[in-house]
Amino acid sequence: MALKQQRKQEIIGEYQTHDTDTGSADVQVAMLTEKISKLSAHLKNNKQDYSSQRGLLKMIGKRKRLLTYIQKQSQERYKGLITRLGIRG
Repeated sequence: MALKQQRKQEIIGEYQTHDTDTGSADVQVAMLTEKISKLSAHLKNNKQDYSSQRGLLKMIGKRKRLLTYIQKQSQERYKGLITRLGIRG
């Protein structure tokens, strides 16, 4: 369920904080969100793919930890990010 290089570049361009930013927490959360949505669609069709299910849970946990870090750093940045990504209710 890897992302294609072109899609990665689009995500980086949309969520980067400065010109050379490729790995900030915002970009990582956006990448994980894209991977999670693709993997969730895969698991709807393949309910017994338990190794992918475990990978999905690990990705969700990592995204949660990154979002907690962003929230501690800046509440406004956190709220803007979750709104742009359409997550957390």
